[in-house]
Amino acid sequence: MSTRNYENHLAAYGIDEAAGKKECERIFQTIFYGNEDERFYHEAGDDMGYLEDTGNHDARTEGMSYGMMMCVQMDKKAEFDRIWKWAKTHMYLTTGENAGYFAWSCHTDGSLNSGGAAPDGEEYFAMALIFAGNRWGNGEGIFDYHHEAKDLLHVMIRKGEGTLPGRPMFAPENHLIRFVAELDFSDPSYHLPHFYALYAEHAYKEDRAFFLEAEKASRAYWEKCCHPVTGLSPEYGYYDGRPYEKMQDQFGRHDWYYSDAYRTIINIALDAEWNGRSDWAVREAENICGFFTPKLKDGSWETVYDVDGTANEGMKALHPTGLIAGNAAAAVLAPEAAKPWVELFLERGLRGGDRRYYDNCLYFFVYLLLSGNYRIW
Repeated sequence: MSTRNYENHLAAYGIDEAAGKKECERIFQTIFYGNEDERFYHEAGDDMGYLEDTGNHDARTEGMSYGMMMCVQMDKKAEFDRIWKWAKTHMYLTTGENAGYFAWSCHTDGSLNSGGAAPDGEEYFAMALIFAGNRWGNGEGIFDYHHEAKDLLHVMIRKGEGTLPGRPMFAPENHLIRFVAELDFSDPSYHLPHFYALYAEHAYKEDRAFFLEAEKASRAYWEKCCHPVTGLSPEYGYYDGRPYEKMQDQFGRHDWYYSDAYRTIINIALDAEWNGRSDWAVREAENICGFFTPKLKDGSWETVYDVDGTANEGMKALHPTGLIAGNAAAAVLAPEAAKPWVELFLERGLRGGDRRYYDNCLYFFVYLLLSGNYRIW
């Protein structure tokens, strides 16, 4: 049951509600309409737009769906519709095993980079569409937001049944989101129980029970994959919570606390904001801040760590602003433990340069959260 209680966690830092809203608008304008070294949203033609991964120079379902969530949170319907139309026009797959999903990567001209799908994009597409229908009402065609969300959610859990070829994005046997539909392991940062509870309110009737089970399964999975001392979670994980160990396969190494993994604590914090704080979630926030805070003095917080805290000497975080944002998000659960990170978060602000896309997406979501402006619509 959602609390619908959105606290301004930045009040203790001298940022009142009005100032928080003003800063959210400034961040949005920077990401969408800043100068060439700041923005990563681009209009395409008269009625479409995309968000560019500035580090890889492509458009990804991750960023497209994140952009839609930013827009619905900020009441920016025109930009929302542009992004959604670009995604449906260029990314939506109509043939093959992944029909009904979205290609996870396209060139910025709309041509496909890959015919595969990454479930984190679908998850955010569905939630943003539900919020859009609730906030603005449903339109026609692809702008019948609720219909689009219901169809997508159905495909995500029902592929392989009846006339739907392929594999579902959620494992039917345990209700856990997969890293990709074709493979049987997960990504802890894909787990969004706070979304699944809302999916269950809006999905087709026959799909609702599945998402309620997924909500419970994902909270339990977090407890398995987050280290009980450090609080760190791996980028990818097996269904039992163990870090993904296949370091020499096509995916490379993903058993450590690295880029994807910074989202896990953000998701735990958002779940707590929307649904209430559990004792475990509070401990998790305390653990992760307790691990990183002593490392602020010598800068070793930027080192890449295994989930047990073992340092990978010589390796630094590719997305340090994202890491800071994750630790700052812990303030929802452990305000005193996270205080040094909120201070650093506010001091550093948005990242510049080629790698700004991922960092600034996480930064914006955490600012929305901490200022009380990341809301259920």
